[in-house]
Amino acid sequence: MNENELNNNELNDQNNQNEDNRKKRKIKLILIFIIVFVLVFCAVYFGIQLYNSHITKPLPATTAPVSVSQTVEESKVENPIDFEALKAQNEDIYAWIKVDDTNVDYPIVQNPTDDEFYLKHTAEDKSWSASGAVYTELVNNKNFRDAVTLIYGHNGYGDTMFTTLHRFSDEDFFNSHPYFYIYTQDRKLTYQVVSAFKYDDRHIMNSFNFANLEELEEFQNYVQNPTSSLKNVRTDLDKPINSSSKLVILSTCITNQKSSRYLICGVLTNDEKTN
Repeated sequence: MNENELNNNELNDQNNQNEDNRKKRKIKLILIFIIVFVLVFCAVYFGIQLYNSHITKPLPATTAPVSVSQTVEESKVENPIDFEALKAQNEDIYAWIKVDDTNVDYPIVQNPTDDEFYLKHTAEDKSWSASGAVYTELVNNKNFRDAVTLIYGHNGYGDTMFTTLHRFSDEDFFNSHPYFYIYTQDRKLTYQVVSAFKYDDRHIMNSFNFANLEELEEFQNYVQNPTSSLKNVRTDLDKPINSSSKLVILSTCITNQKSSRYLICGVLTNDEKTN
């Protein structure tokens, strides 16, 4: 082999080696491009996922105050009174009162025009009756949202109407019977008995202007601290009595004392929705 042939072979080998190097660099560049592409794709993908997770994550409850209009669904209690049947008998029936261990378990009525009608008429069918019915007067609304609601019932007709409320004059009975209950068509109202005492025969709703806070407070203070010698008072109340409290006064006569009344005074402590 001559020198020219050797030179040509070396040149060819050199060219082949250069071509191999170019191919390797090309493959390397492609691999680098693929790796970079994969890394960029992964970075973008996980970045998008992180962003979406951030913007859809609910804010903590403490970051936004709950509106006063938002309320938890109120649980309901059983209503034992069939108001539809009662109203079919007498449309004036709007509530029911129950006092444990007394005979007070009656509908409450209100005549739309005559405050004295139920003094001598029954709640069931409006028929005449000397013992009358348990009733309120037109000065009171029928939703028990007034500051003071007066409910009247006769005394002395056997053990009917409000006669057995006089059991509250016994200290043991008073202490062991802290509540009475009023049902409306969709509510159960629980009243804690604040006091039971002898009072004069003034018309309470006409004697006080309960829209006046000073007069309301004066009456509330008296209910909690009556001056009568015939009284029982509860001092450990579930809730303090204030300007927003709702009082119900059960009023009845005292036998052979025409100028006196016996009052059972309760304050609303629980208002529950019924089935």
